[in-house]
Amino acid sequence: MSEEELQLHFTYEEKTPGSYGTECEDLIEELLCCLIQLIVEIPLLDITYSISLEAVTTLIVFLSCQLFHKEILRESIIHKHLMRGRCLPYTSRLVKTLLYNFIRQERSPPPGSHVFHQQTDGGGLLYGIASGVATGLWTVFTLGGVGSKATPQLEQSSPLANQSLLLLLVLANLTNAPDTPNPYRQAIMSFKNTQDNTAFSSSNPHAFQINFNSLYTALCEQQKSDQATLLLYMLLHQNSNVRTYVLARTDIENLVLPILEILYHVEERNSHHVYMALIILLILTEDDGFNRSIHEVVLKNITWYAERVLTEISLGSLLILVVIRTIQYNMTRTRDKYLHTNCLAALANMSAQFRSLHQYAAQRIISYTCCHLQRYVYVLDKLYFPPSHCSTLQHCFSSLSDSGEELLSLTCSHILRSYASSLFSLLSKKHNKVLEQATQSLRGSLSSNDPPLPDYAQDLNVIEEVIRMMLEIINSCLTNSLHHNPNLVYALLYKRDLFEQFRTHPSFQDIMQNIDLVISFFSSRLEQAGAELSVERVLEIIKQGAVALPKDRLRKFPELKFKYVEEEQPEEFFIPYVWSLVYNSAVALYWNPRDIQLFTVDSG
Repeated sequence: MSEEELQLHFTYEEKTPGSYGTECEDLIEELLCCLIQLIVEIPLLDITYSISLEAVTTLIVFLSCQLFHKEILRESIIHKHLMRGRCLPYTSRLVKTLLYNFIRQERSPPPGSHVFHQQTDGGGLLYGIASGVATGLWTVFTLGGVGSKATPQLEQSSPLANQSLLLLLVLANLTNAPDTPNPYRQAIMSFKNTQDNTAFSSSNPHAFQINFNSLYTALCEQQKSDQATLLLYMLLHQNSNVRTYVLARTDIENLVLPILEILYHVEERNSHHVYMALIILLILTEDDGFNRSIHEVVLKNITWYAERVLTEISLGSLLILVVIRTIQYNMTRTRDKYLHTNCLAALANMSAQFRSLHQYAAQRIISYTCCHLQRYVYVLDKLYFPPSHCSTLQHCFSSLSDSGEELLSLTCSHILRSYASSLFSLLSKKHNKVLEQATQSLRGSLSSNDPPLPDYAQDLNVIEEVIRMMLEIINSCLTNSLHHNPNLVYALLYKRDLFEQFRTHPSFQDIMQNIDLVISFFSSRLEQAGAELSVERVLEIIKQGAVALPKDRLRKFPELKFKYVEEEQPEEFFIPYVWSLVYNSAVALYWNPRDIQLFTVDSG
């Protein structure tokens, strides 16, 4: 039903005998205000738990009209009442109470302690109140497709904490009114720590104080849920007080490890959850102090990391491993440019502060770069030497030489690898044209008469972008902290043959200068030391060489710094996402999936 139809059920008309006019009173605002008062005024005890839960749930139901509209609701009756009028003075208290409900994670009390006995078939408090009032009210709600459902969600240990967090996310993502900003978002943006004694700004009447230590602990413990990760993102992005507090914590691993675990199990998570976890990392890596401190935190026995046994590794090295794994998964499966761009941005932010990289982390940085270098050569091979042309070329070789059989083994792929540097220079103009065509194709600007480019041609631009960024990350580490990362130099020397092929590539020539200099410098020192060197001896030579290498020989590049910026209309992403969480996670609520218009239920 529409909000207008809903409003009719809460409109009271009083007629006196003999009067011709009628006066209508809108009771929705009164009801909303009473529900908020129930939440903020009644202390949370065993006997009041159900009252608080039902009040929070009923507010979610009132706001759920958004589910039945494809477009984002920017003006509605419920929004108007919640964002101004009698409900407005309760804004900060409501946000604070919902946050504390999330922090406390109070378990549902045993059935005997409820004020009203719940029926066995579900439905909660509203079925336990006087039948005439409750049944009528719930009937109005179910006209919109809402009812109770008996699902595993009811087994949640703290339904009030879950429901409170969902309501908080819904309120924080209401669109601004034409004349006033969303007060609930303002409250979330401005609340402070209880230990902060500075005065509140007069420009924000909705500010309040909350215990940051308790909030931090709850956020660390609850990151397995989408909604907790979304709350963490909102607080880090919008509340500078929370962001400053989190970055100053000496136990930052308690927050970062659950985020890394989300990314590690990317196959099991929905794409929105992965995005939020990744953006949280990007926001954290904007801070140089964070980038330094994560390499000082040593972790032992990371049991969920299955690729290799990690008995001891720094948090920074683990972060690098997980992010590279996420990029690799994305490039081979989902192929989402937004995701890999943000992964690379996080690595780039950290690169100047890489310290004592674990040998496996250093190896993965180099091997992942090499993987794309090899892929790049393969794509060029397919573009410039199609199989039909290659067979013709081979035929020419065999006819021009007495030893044709040996020449037949020189496939175009071998030729390209052998003379990569020369070919890169010769083909640079044509290559740029192919990239231009690929970009136009991606944007849909090629005319219908133009032949479609093959997939590998369209991939070329993406591969080149990844290679460029990985080379910049390696270069940033070498120029800023070479002496701290012998394992990275070792891995680079091990793969030097492939890197040397790209020395004169027109797209990478500038960034390759430092890498090529480091390869040449350390290769020379290793040659002077003789053959048959052990790994330990090679690392010792690298450490000695890192001290001897003049820093002024390495060309300085602008510092790699990327900052997360929200889209121009973030509500187009966040409102459907939040309501998909409500639809899938709310306790004892059911909406008919056939009526949902805001998002596709299967993907929600």
